[in-house]
Amino acid sequence: MTARVLVLAPTRRARTETFVRANLARLPFAVEACFGDEMPWREPLKALYGLAVLTSKVCTRLGWLRLATLPTSIVAMLLVKRHRPDVVMVEFGFHAVRVMELARLGVPLAVHFRGADASAERYLKRLEQRYRRLFQLTSAVIVKNQTMRSRLISLGAQPAQLVISPSGADEQRFQGSIPASMPPRFLAVGRFVAKKGPLDTLEAFALLQGLTDHADACSLVMVGDGPLLSVVQERAHQLGLEHLVQFPGVLSPDAVVQEMRRARVFVQHSRTAEDGDEEGCPVSVMEAQLCGLPVVATRHGGITEVVVDQQTGTLVEEGDRRGMAEAMALLADRPELAAAWGAAGQRRSQARFTVKHHVDQITMLLNDLVDHRR
Repeated sequence: MTARVLVLAPTRRARTETFVRANLARLPFAVEACFGDEMPWREPLKALYGLAVLTSKVCTRLGWLRLATLPTSIVAMLLVKRHRPDVVMVEFGFHAVRVMELARLGVPLAVHFRGADASAERYLKRLEQRYRRLFQLTSAVIVKNQTMRSRLISLGAQPAQLVISPSGADEQRFQGSIPASMPPRFLAVGRFVAKKGPLDTLEAFALLQGLTDHADACSLVMVGDGPLLSVVQERAHQLGLEHLVQFPGVLSPDAVVQEMRRARVFVQHSRTAEDGDEEGCPVSVMEAQLCGLPVVATRHGGITEVVVDQQTGTLVEEGDRRGMAEAMALLADRPELAAAWGAAGQRRSQARFTVKHHVDQITMLLNDLVDHRR
């Protein structure tokens, strides 16, 4: 008999929520999903859930944190009674505190932490006590890396509750890069926000001029948009790099694959933002490795668990623009090394970091919760 899973999430429409949609599409269960930013009036209970989430947000902003949990938990309980799931999975820790009291009904509750919800001050400081309550009610907690695991343990999560599972890259789509055959073209993919370090990536690229004889052939493509895009574009203009740096905006996954096939190296200078926001395990890094590109990135979040320094790419410290530039210059000068590191990264990602691996882990976890309940 197929297990029934109720998924509760704040949204599925944001471009960044591709991993949420991947779970819904691939999980081998009878899945019912409700989203906090949707109010489908033909489905009154789901509409009521959206309204309850809106009320919870207002209460949270007013500092009424205990009250913020009440309306959404009540509606979530009604959803549980209506759909009778074998297990509930909630996306994001900050959303889980809104519905956590549904666990009183005896249904197993699994919570999926993603990144900012386990690092940014706007969540950790405000929700610390709520998180401690959450971990008392939760059957399982999914995290992206070891750092996140340790942080949640310090907030009261039990080690036995925690499962590390990177979101993974789409193994059916990301393939086909031949870095040794490509010119020294560097590719960055991600939102233009502080924790992605787009300005650091640009500044590192600018330093290539004095580090490689192939500087005139080097180019940088920065895919994505976000609040820092105009800042980075203006800095590229100040540095006189307009003819070497491209900003194509947001691209479809298939278009990103094509960019990866035209690149020699993937670059990402992730760093901790001023508010403490950190990466979980950047999907774009896993996608690049799965495609066959070497990666130049930082020792940050889950990147160190994906990229093996001097084997599948190079890792530098956060803020070390010179170190990043030197790594980029090395791969500009040595296409055969780019090919070797890219192939090693591809093998590693195929073995450990695909969407299939992630979905298989989540499937096993939820099945275990269901079996334990029965």
